[in-house]
Amino acid sequence: MLQLRDLPTVEVLEKFAARYPAADVTAISSFLHLLRVATDLSVALDACLSEHGLLQSRWWVLILLMREDSKTSTPSLLAEKAGVTRATMTGLLDGLARDGLVVRVFDEEDRRRVTITLTDAGQAKLDDVMPDYYARLRACMAGVGES
Repeated sequence: MLQLRDLPTVEVLEKFAARYPAADVTAISSFLHLLRVATDLSVALDACLSEHGLLQSRWWVLILLMREDSKTSTPSLLAEKAGVTRATMTGLLDGLARDGLVVRVFDEEDRRRVTITLTDAGQAKLDDVMPDYYARLRACMAGVGES
């Protein structure tokens, strides 16, 4: 996340480049602007999801489950796909299970093996969130890529 609101001008970056010859003014400017846009989009996503009682990390878990035909996955695979540790995923799943959005299903022969399934309530939560998310995404991206 980029908290900086006052991005440096090309002139300022050129002063830095005079001192640090490895600095590529165009690359730095592009990088900072992309990071600023990514931060703004992430903040907008957080605002949208919070109105629906979700955090981004929990929303991504629901999305990952919805992508599966069976709406089921394992905690370790979810952690890998979400880019978080298994311990972090355990905490996310605890909250989602407590809210009834996912359910843990233990293997009858080996209770150490568990799968996570999106519940009807979890799907209903996504059905409530996604139209708002897509409307906001469309508004945020209006004009991007148009010539």
